[in-house]
Amino acid sequence: MDKIFLNQMEFYGYHGVFPEETKLGQRFIVDVVLEVDLKEAGKTDDLTKTINYAEVYDIVKSFVEGPPFKLIEALSEKIVENILNQFPQVHNCTLKLVKPNPPIAGHYHSVAVEIKRGQNG
Repeated sequence: MDKIFLNQMEFYGYHGVFPEETKLGQRFIVDVVLEVDLKEAGKTDDLTKTINYAEVYDIVKSFVEGPPFKLIEALSEKIVENILNQFPQVHNCTLKLVKPNPPIAGHYHSVAVEIKRGQNG
């Protein structure tokens, strides 16, 4: 299956379980991989035969910069659900959501979740 990658999209949001996260906010980094047949788009050079990257970006942005979720798992699920609903030609969508600086004591680079969902669940 062919793939479209939207890598390291950065947004500022207010998601988390700690009060400082929902008050001060923080950066989020999102990667999306869309599994889709790109043969016709490649043959015809026609945008309607592929996925409009700007529309995917706008979906991700609307959720990450929108109303807060407690869990990045729930935020990720909602983003992927909307991508699959808006683009039925996408067979599978993988989303990685990174929280570079969560308020957790200790030394680490980041925390993240990655989910993969398809048109049939």
